[in-house]
Amino acid sequence: MADLNLWYTRCPTPTPLGLAVKLGFLESALAHKAVGLQSLQSSADEKVRASHFDHSQPWSFRQGGNIPPIHARASGRDTRLIGINWIDEFQAVITLPSSGVRHVHELAGKRLGLPRQPPGLIDFQRATSLKGLLSTLQVAGIARDSVQFVDVATCASQLGSTTPGYPPQLLRRLPYANEISQLIKGQIDAFFVKGAEGLSIAHQFNALILSQTGAHPDPAIRINNGTPRLLTVDGTLARERPDLVQSLLGAVDEAAQWAAVNPDQTLRFVAQEIGVSEEAVQGAFGPDLHLKFSTSIDAPGLQAINSFKGFLLAEGFIDADFSLEDWVYA
Repeated sequence: MADLNLWYTRCPTPTPLGLAVKLGFLESALAHKAVGLQSLQSSADEKVRASHFDHSQPWSFRQGGNIPPIHARASGRDTRLIGINWIDEFQAVITLPSSGVRHVHELAGKRLGLPRQPPGLIDFQRATSLKGLLSTLQVAGIARDSVQFVDVATCASQLGSTTPGYPPQLLRRLPYANEISQLIKGQIDAFFVKGAEGLSIAHQFNALILSQTGAHPDPAIRINNGTPRLLTVDGTLARERPDLVQSLLGAVDEAAQWAAVNPDQTLRFVAQEIGVSEEAVQGAFGPDLHLKFSTSIDAPGLQAINSFKGFLLAEGFIDADFSLEDWVYA
């Protein structure tokens, strides 16, 4: 019988933790530790599931987009950063032929859609889109005040929840539905998309890709919610059971090694994780995706986090700064 129950969560993106769960490496690593293991998404308690975004659940760990864990730490949440994984992804600003916009430089004077979630948790969708749009404007040499940002109301993400009226097997709705709707109606001229979902949506609607920044040579341009992705644990787990932290790190390292020699299966697993085609995963993350699942703490990763933290603070997405050095698990 388990003496302790651990909670885990990961974003629907390529993550070493997702592979470790899928392949049974995480369960095996903890098999002799007298601990239980449960996904946050499997809980019937909405507050427990919300820990995916606010890191509030004790004895939990998370790997995914960096905005929620940065926001949690800035809000005083007792967490520790134990790993960084960097997988560059498709990032683009798209429009429809009906908009009349044909080139990124024509965005000056145009309306750019910016999602806004209802009040509550950190609006990571808005922060992600704003960073992508500002990076695009910077590369194109367009002043920020020469475009109009238009709010597009979106629903807060509820991982693990189903959509009324649809088969229960559909546990995740792809993003950007509201932005596409506003684009079709002519209420905005362009908006930002990312990842395999963004590529799928752009392709499905025959959108024009005005600018791509996901492969830009300057890391400061590419940095966003998904680049890099962070592996974090709550402070109690880090302090009281460092052996479990090491087991977790061992499991994600094993997953990275497995991915490196199993490219086809890795591609299939990631497509299942996100809920898109394997072709979309290849297009969004490139042919070498299987070689990019390592998780570590390194100087470029820390520099990227610090830079993005500065962006979130400057734009009002977090209210307080914090020491990155103190956050790193040692």
